[in-house]
Amino acid sequence: MPETNYPKDFLEQIKSITNKRAKIVIEHIMKHGFITTEDLETTYGYNHPPRGARDVREAGIPLETFKVKSKEGKSIAAYRFGDLHQIQKNRVEGRVAFSKEFKKQLYEQFKGHCSICNTAFEDRYLQIDHRIPYQVGGDTDCERKISDFMLLCSSCNRAKSWSCEHCGNWNEIKDLKICLSCYWGTPENHIHIAGKEMRRMDLQWSGEEVKYYDTIKLIAEKNNVELPEFVKEIIVEKTKRKKPK
Repeated sequence: MPETNYPKDFLEQIKSITNKRAKIVIEHIMKHGFITTEDLETTYGYNHPPRGARDVREAGIPLETFKVKSKEGKSIAAYRFGDLHQIQKNRVEGRVAFSKEFKKQLYEQFKGHCSICNTAFEDRYLQIDHRIPYQVGGDTDCERKISDFMLLCSSCNRAKSWSCEHCGNWNEIKDLKICLSCYWGTPENHIHIAGKEMRRMDLQWSGEEVKYYDTIKLIAEKNNVELPEFVKEIIVEKTKRKKPK
């Protein structure tokens, strides 16, 4: 689409965007009509392609996600502009950067653990995450509170991104309370996962505990039961025996 066919306020907005990744995505879409996760990874070298799309959305530019085929014939995500009359002018600069001190406080509070998988990591391997996604709640530098954030490892951050981007609250409703009652917003006290009535917990065995994991895994294999299902069966049976008074 020629540049003259884009809304004037859209063209003015993209000139103000300083985020390099967002500008690359926008320019690619303007030239080719859309951009795929394959383009982001192979052409531009981004290990987490959806992050590029999020940067654009966080800059106030609406994007639509759809499916295309990769060069190998696999189904992958692609992005194109949504309704450009719905741009959000208050998000031109995207997120405000976090200070080292802010991350240090979070690291101390969570004792160096990812809030989702509860794995201990060095500081550099953990990322600051908004409990309420930026796409829903935005960001203000003057109102930041430690309680509004948590630390996630890159793997859990990618999982949260995928789940949130496919959630009705993210795309349409944008109710902060829904996010705060979600596993991805408050894993320690949730009542749903991306709008679905579900509960989830991540378990890890370390040190002396590993032998118990190996034993449980072996028993599950002998009974031809998937390990997660076998663990749930044990918990259910234990709960039935000791019902709370």
